[in-house]
Amino acid sequence: MSHIPPDQTVRAAMIDRVKFNEDGLITAIAQQHDSGEVLMLAWMNADALDETLRTGHVCYYSRSRRSLWRKGETSGQVQTLVDARLDCDRDAVLLLVDQKGVACHTGRRSCFYNALRPEGIVETTQPEVAAETLYGKA
Repeated sequence: MSHIPPDQTVRAAMIDRVKFNEDGLITAIAQQHDSGEVLMLAWMNADALDETLRTGHVCYYSRSRRSLWRKGETSGQVQTLVDARLDCDRDAVLLLVDQKGVACHTGRRSCFYNALRPEGIVETTQPEVAAETLYGKA
């Protein structure tokens, strides 16, 4: 399935209807399109959402770096957009993606690996890839 981007006018009209928070951001949840696995939660601003819709390659907004963050630009673990859906209030976006490799910066497939159990917080998965391998840091 190849990505067909909406034209600039349609993208602008859609983005204009999104309810960004006071910081100009919207919560973005990435979900594997075919398995339903929830991969990660991040943030998008209008530019990140526009780039994602335009290119088909998921782009987020990094609050710590205060800049666009193109998923996989450092690690190679890219997310390709399959579909994007706003919730009923238009203040959160669900990104159905095709994830290449792991989604989490810890080297796990999903960021949601900390289970809240009677005995406390339990890690349900181990890293598939070392962070040093993903980001070239020792």
